[in-house]
Amino acid sequence: MLKTIAAFDRIGEENAFAVLARATQLSNEGHDVINLGIGQPDFLTPPHIVEAAIEALKKGHHGYTPANGLLATREAVCRRTRTLTGTEVSPDNVMIMPGGKPTMFAAILMFGEPGAEILYPDPGFPIYRSMIEFTGAKPVPVPIREENGFAFSAEETLSLVTDRTRLLILNSPANPTGGVTPKAEIDKLVAGLERFPNVAILSDEIYDVMTYDGEVHTSLLTYPEIRDRLIVLNGWSKTWAMTGWRMGWSIWPDGLIGHVRKLAVNCWSCVNAPSQFAGIAAIDGPQEDVARMMEAFDRRRKLVTERANALPGVSCTVPKGAFYAFPNIAETGWKAKPLARALLEKAHVAVVGGPDFGTLGEGYVRISYANSEVNIDRAMDRIADFLKDNEPDA
Repeated sequence: MLKTIAAFDRIGEENAFAVLARATQLSNEGHDVINLGIGQPDFLTPPHIVEAAIEALKKGHHGYTPANGLLATREAVCRRTRTLTGTEVSPDNVMIMPGGKPTMFAAILMFGEPGAEILYPDPGFPIYRSMIEFTGAKPVPVPIREENGFAFSAEETLSLVTDRTRLLILNSPANPTGGVTPKAEIDKLVAGLERFPNVAILSDEIYDVMTYDGEVHTSLLTYPEIRDRLIVLNGWSKTWAMTGWRMGWSIWPDGLIGHVRKLAVNCWSCVNAPSQFAGIAAIDGPQEDVARMMEAFDRRRKLVTERANALPGVSCTVPKGAFYAFPNIAETGWKAKPLARALLEKAHVAVVGGPDFGTLGEGYVRISYANSEVNIDRAMDRIADFLKDNEPDA
């Protein structure tokens, strides 16, 4: 038997994809499965973006691009950053990435090693912890609590920083909770981080424009005092319904951009050329499709919350961002993962159990409302019938 290094025994997965695979299998077997599990907009990429990629191919853009991305694509990212945050970013500090995860991979790899500690949100995107454990660093969960509106607490976060802390990972608007951290809390966190100048920050802002009820995302880029140690993750997947294009970007400080560029050279070489032209069209082109998508998500958000709060034993905080609800199912008597599994197998509704996002996810399930209102209603009817007719697993 071949022996691999121990790090590969520590690496985890993203169970939402396992749920998707099982839901697809059940669908292929003829079952009517309603998928509220995967974090993927159910809209097509806007036509002008698709046409930009086609036009790039027709014009012969078939070769390698620079490891950090085409200058024109990086300049487009700078324009968007200026428009949304009011801050100036040099294209020399921008990396075009094959999705959002490579930024997590690179940042955690830079700072994670045995003896180091990395703070990450719990419940949070599962790849954070997976990659931390892969590097041999100690994962330190930052509690994301329902009673705090699923926003992080600056005071609690700062209390977890030690002389071994190398990296702090933040995410707002957040997956899986839909929480948005208020600016006042971010102000406190940034002020407190002045005591810890050797701690780098990875701010996952992939859902930056996906907010509701007047909430406004506060980018960490607007704090000049931490720019020399701040990495910002963003991308095209969510805002422009481009998940399959594998297009992300990140903004790095001067001291780290060279490292991530070399990692790209060694790992993925570059991001494909036609997708980068599509990315420019997404940023600079009309945004009406984005607005329509967000209007649909807002309607679905309200529907999911209303229907979830009517379920026996379930309560659901109204999400303020992204396209996820994180209902509390503790009073149903079910544990989260057995409930998610039973809903898929028996009711043919795919959701993701809260523990797949961290230990503090027990008692919750994640519902993605990236599905139609008709299907959300049908799914909630099935969940209501299931909870009425089935006792919790022992």
